[in-house]
Amino acid sequence: MILDGRHEEDRLRNRFTRRMLLVGAAQAGLIAVLGRRLHELQVIEKDNYAFLSDNNRLSVQPLAPVRGKILDRHGQVLAANKDENALFVVPDLAGNVENVLDALRDFIRIPDEEVRRVIALSKRQSRILPIDIRVPLDWETLARINVEAPHLPGILTEIRKRRVYAGGKDLGHIIGYVGRVASHEPGQDPALRLSYMKEGKSGVEAGLEHQLRGTGGSVKHEVNARGQIVRKIEQVPATQGDDITLSIDSALQARVMKHVARYGRASSVVLDVRTGEIRAMASAPSYDAADIAAGISNRAWNKLRNDPGKPLMNRVIRGQYPPGSTFKMVTALAALDAGLITPDEKFTCSGSYEMANHKFGCWNRGGHGRVNLHRALKESCDVYFYRIAERLGMEKLAETARRFGFGETFDTGLAGEKPGLVPSAAWKLFTLERPWVTGETLLAGIGQGYVLATPLQLAVMTARLATGKRIVPTIEKVDGNSAAALPQSLGFEEAWLRRVRRAMFAVVNERGGTGHSASLGWPGVHIAGKTGTSQVSRASRTRRNKDLKFELRDHSLFVAYAPAHNPVFAVATIVDHGGGGSEAAAPLSKKVMSEALKIHWTTPQGQAGSTKLGQIKTKPGNRTLQQTVLRQRSKLQ
Repeated sequence: MILDGRHEEDRLRNRFTRRMLLVGAAQAGLIAVLGRRLHELQVIEKDNYAFLSDNNRLSVQPLAPVRGKILDRHGQVLAANKDENALFVVPDLAGNVENVLDALRDFIRIPDEEVRRVIALSKRQSRILPIDIRVPLDWETLARINVEAPHLPGILTEIRKRRVYAGGKDLGHIIGYVGRVASHEPGQDPALRLSYMKEGKSGVEAGLEHQLRGTGGSVKHEVNARGQIVRKIEQVPATQGDDITLSIDSALQARVMKHVARYGRASSVVLDVRTGEIRAMASAPSYDAADIAAGISNRAWNKLRNDPGKPLMNRVIRGQYPPGSTFKMVTALAALDAGLITPDEKFTCSGSYEMANHKFGCWNRGGHGRVNLHRALKESCDVYFYRIAERLGMEKLAETARRFGFGETFDTGLAGEKPGLVPSAAWKLFTLERPWVTGETLLAGIGQGYVLATPLQLAVMTARLATGKRIVPTIEKVDGNSAAALPQSLGFEEAWLRRVRRAMFAVVNERGGTGHSASLGWPGVHIAGKTGTSQVSRASRTRRNKDLKFELRDHSLFVAYAPAHNPVFAVATIVDHGGGGSEAAAPLSKKVMSEALKIHWTTPQGQAGSTKLGQIKTKPGNRTLQQTVLRQRSKLQ
């Protein structure tokens, strides 16, 4: 019995020992697993979990940069920034944006439409990005919201910059305006993702966007579990954009705009022929950028967009017109440069020119008789230029046109410039799937047919004619020591340029010239120029412009430089549906040039006198081919 009892006791003791060993082993294994996991969390994955922890504890928000100012050539501020109180919500800090907005409405009136916009935006964009709440915010309301901040998680206030503009409609097309960023690409400045960030949409604001915008910064805050900011940890300040000084003279711009606006739909540009600086650029009708910056309503915006006068379009750089007879200097120089004519060679103008069963008429149906280069330009004989264009061919004519700046855009600093059109056989075959015919070269020789140009291109052509140099336009003020002040030669013989310049002088200042209505009437100060009429419809062939509907009337063009003996300014003017060049564009150019010269000279050389406006009429002949080209060109435009 004693042995049996001892045996049982040993058996129980052994079982207990095995259990202890098993439990101990299990405990050791568990401790090992926990230890290993702790090692992974605290050592191996330390950086990862530290990052996640910081994300819960820290909030990093991008900061918008302050946009640079825009000034005129004399330092007058045209576009700047004004402080305004701003209210916004950060969804990541707010948690439930809708609940926070409901609480905020106890202190400030927020329209239902604005609440819906903010909530929708919070679901579309990153939750760490602030969303501006567009409501008026005075100092009293701002203070009350800041006092109640502990009960409004994610609601923040700050002083922001709002873009403001000076100059009204005089400067709308030049300065342009800013609007919300259209899209944000990966790798771009994070500040562009901010809902209140602005970018240039037109004019200088868009053309010089990268200089004006600056670079965004960031601010890092520590936040508590309720999403409230505890303290600021770090801030990387945004870099302010560059201030831009324009070549524009605000006083001249205002005067030019006043004259141009009287003609309804018109445009005029004043170019400094020595530097390429744009001193004034007027397009009517216009708009006030301040109205858009202040927050234009959808109704007002649609009214601007749908206005038949197209006030949002800068005609100087976006209006594309057949240059008409203002193109004839290009045709003349192309033929002279190619050695295909001499200045004294004469052609007979009987009022029309026939080729391949087509009749190409001259505006003077009675004909000009025997004319050389000088008289052909002075009296704008179409037949003369038909003949030399036929000798030239379109390729040589197009090459010379490009030397004068046609068919290209310039790096002016203005957004939205259009290139016009210098046609060719290859272009027509590709675009219209039809072969080029010689008659189209004849039309191009007088600036009709498919040829299109902007007023800025016409001003550049005129500046290059006046100087013989490759003048390039710019909206920024030119440093006198920069390379822009030393343009290259166009490569034309000076003798040929002098012949064309004398003819342009005769257009305005000699009897029989088509541009006498542009004469300044100042002793010793003369304008050299050229009239042009751009045909809009075939109806103007047989009826007077004033008897036609406004939209069917010809465009009136005039280009000029002055003083003729020592050029300073070039001017190009187009009056939409203004009739013949001598009827509207020439007298308007006279006013524009006189204003430019008065401001340029501290003491005007003589007194501006009045001159009797010429009443020269354009009488285009029977142009069957031109009717076809007009129809095709209307499809392209």
